[in-house]
Amino acid sequence: MSTSPKRQPSALDPVKLDPDHYKVEFENDRVRVLRVNYGPRERSVMHSHPDGIGLFLTSQHSRFAFTNGRSIENHFKAGEVKWLPEGTHLPENLGDQSIELVLVELKT
Repeated sequence: MSTSPKRQPSALDPVKLDPDHYKVEFENDRVRVLRVNYGPRERSVMHSHPDGIGLFLTSQHSRFAFTNGRSIENHFKAGEVKWLPEGTHLPENLGDQSIELVLVELKT
C-alpha cells in the first residue's frame, strides 16, 4: 500500500479547461487515464499534468510552449511509449494529420 499523498486536482486540469481534446477513460485513486485527440493544426490552452506515461497511437509533430516563454518541438512515432514528467504547457499539433494518444497520469 502506498503511503504517498494523493495529488489534488489542479486548477490547470486539461479535462476541465479543454474537454474538446481531453477525455477521462478511467480513473481510480492511483491513476487517471486520458484519451487525447487533436485535429490537424489544433492547439490547446495552458494546462498541467502530473508525472505520467504517454502511449502514442499516431505519429505526431507537436510543439509545447511553457510558462517561461520557452518552447520545444516533439516528434513521436505511433506505438512509442514515453515517460512524461510533471509540467505545465500549451500543446499544438504542427502536423496536417490528427494525433491521438493515451496518457496515464500518476496520482501518487
